[in-house]
Amino acid sequence: MNYRRLGRAGIKVSELSFGSWITYGNQMDVKLARECMAAARDAGVNFFDNAEVYATGQSETIMGEVLKALNWPRLQYLVSTKFYWGIEEGVNSKNTLNRKYLMQGIDNSLKRLQLDFVDLIYCHRPDPNTPIEETVYAMHDIITQGKALYWGTSEWPATAIAEAWKIADRRHLHKPVMEQPEYNLFHRARVEREYSQLYADIGLGLTTWSPLASGVLTGKYAGGVPADSRGAIPRMAWMLDQLTDTTKNEAVVKLGGIARELGCTTAQLALAWCLKNPSVSTVITGASRVAQVHENMKALEIAATIDEAMKARVESLFSAWKDQ
Repeated sequence: MNYRRLGRAGIKVSELSFGSWITYGNQMDVKLARECMAAARDAGVNFFDNAEVYATGQSETIMGEVLKALNWPRLQYLVSTKFYWGIEEGVNSKNTLNRKYLMQGIDNSLKRLQLDFVDLIYCHRPDPNTPIEETVYAMHDIITQGKALYWGTSEWPATAIAEAWKIADRRHLHKPVMEQPEYNLFHRARVEREYSQLYADIGLGLTTWSPLASGVLTGKYAGGVPADSRGAIPRMAWMLDQLTDTTKNEAVVKLGGIARELGCTTAQLALAWCLKNPSVSTVITGASRVAQVHENMKALEIAATIDEAMKARVESLFSAWKDQ
């Protein structure tokens, strides 16, 4: 495993990390989650991504049970959580980044995770109804209280990230150091263009999600929806149009041809492509079984073999989505 700095922060994250979105509480119980996290850690993964809203808190609860059982040295791993959507009904607890929600939300997440602090905390989406100053101060206070070590954003526009950073800089507050955007062969513009100036200006680090486009880039949906896939989960029905998109799946089939030439799977090649972007600090992977963890980790070897010519060849198959 290789490790990259999280932007300009002093902390380093494994190039591939492990996330719990969709799988925990839906496809995985504590036992299977423990097996997958242990396999990831054995491969050198040191960052485990979570969020309050995943499975309405169950994901954090499962991860907390696993971390307690595995009893790894706390200095050896990183855990994140995110806030915005909310899991409790109430006028001040849904789709917001207000101070009250954030200060109580972190306490509740720490209880579920059975941790004294999380390493990374994210504002899961921008909140147009709460002043950015209020959110920045809340994030600063959470860090000052020792409940989180670094804070950042997820799917914020570049202008909002820059504004939050400038507010923190002027007032000597803890600044946002990382962003968690979607990044894959179908979704590139934000990472490659919109945020480009932020890498140089503020040293923004990226912990990217959905490197396989929710599974499309594995090739598994080219022939329909497998019964054991996330596309078959009833509450994931909103994803079906994306998963079964004919044009996208045709491109993925061609990607599979290149993968066979390289002696790897389509998924490994898609992950390796993400790793070739030097602005990416870590690529968050997911898995619903241990074999998938092992398969994902092999993408590190493939990335080392991809030169600029091969990268361009891969990208040529997805030119229709280069601006998305």
